[in-house]
Amino acid sequence: MRILVTGAAGFIGSNLVKTIFARLSDAQVVGIDNMNDYYDPALKEERLSELERYEGFTFVKGNIADRRLIDETFASFKPEIVVNLAAQAGVRYSITNPDAYIEANLIGFYNILEACRHSYEQYEGGVQHLVYASSSSVYGSNKKVPYSTDDKVDNPVSLYAATKKSNELMAHAYSKLYNIPSTGLRFFTVYGPAGRPDMAYFGFTNKLVKGDKIQIFNYGNCKRDFTYVDDIVEGVFRVMQKAPERQTGEDGLPLPPYAVYNIGNSSPENLLEFVDILQQELVSAGVLPEDYDFEAHKELVPMQPGDVPVTFADTSALERDFGFKPSTSLREGLHSFAQWYAAYYGYKNGVKIK
Repeated sequence: MRILVTGAAGFIGSNLVKTIFARLSDAQVVGIDNMNDYYDPALKEERLSELERYEGFTFVKGNIADRRLIDETFASFKPEIVVNLAAQAGVRYSITNPDAYIEANLIGFYNILEACRHSYEQYEGGVQHLVYASSSSVYGSNKKVPYSTDDKVDNPVSLYAATKKSNELMAHAYSKLYNIPSTGLRFFTVYGPAGRPDMAYFGFTNKLVKGDKIQIFNYGNCKRDFTYVDDIVEGVFRVMQKAPERQTGEDGLPLPPYAVYNIGNSSPENLLEFVDILQQELVSAGVLPEDYDFEAHKELVPMQPGDVPVTFADTSALERDFGFKPSTSLREGLHSFAQWYAAYYGYKNGVKIK
């Protein structure tokens, strides 16, 4: 099975590639990543070094917004499954650097769609399934919870959310026009070891070890459906192997082989409870000293632009179609993160030792 994974050195992408090789003995994987410095490239290099140990893995350094690179990769590798995880992530960064979102999330995704479209002319079978990352951000300021993929999502509150909704619309159009089986996955607040430093749990940890204050938005009254990375990857892995069925409508034209699913824990956690569990696990792992004064290092502040008060996934469709429901508890997931952080950055008994 030939699988193309974009964003392969990213948090979700690298874990997905490892899962593919662990569970598909005949897999050949090409990973694309531009290794940019949106966050510490050393983390990406570390993840990539683990992937390069697999005999069936080939790495291509480049940007999905580079049309020639994408076309050449499809022509030479002839992927059967494409998993597009490359994107510019983050709500707040989309306010200060919108160009990055247009380039990666719109132009880059368009290039992937075009390459899938032309794959049917280039090699036998072409792309059998395009899976791509969407986001819970598409739900915007929806007040109905839990969020269902049947809900209208026409009110994004950030450019990031707007680009992810655009991806879903673009994929639908290409599925209809060119009969490309595609599935969008709305991820809910992914966390875990070796994750993204711009995410709250990682950023909080970096500040706490420096003795800085952490800001908890909406005075701690936000709720997030935190989803452990292994659960996200399990969902992606199951979905990519089961493409939406191609069918012909009464007009003789294709019915779009198109689907969208939520992947979330279906258990929103209050931010104050979240940071309390985080600091407990950081103390337990030796990242913070046992006498750490947590109360002196937190500050309750108003909501920030682009954020929403709650995210909450309805995963009934995922359960129905794939027999899977994310289930890793926040305590278990943050324990794994804290243990990784202590080992990677060299903390013991609240002191940095390397």
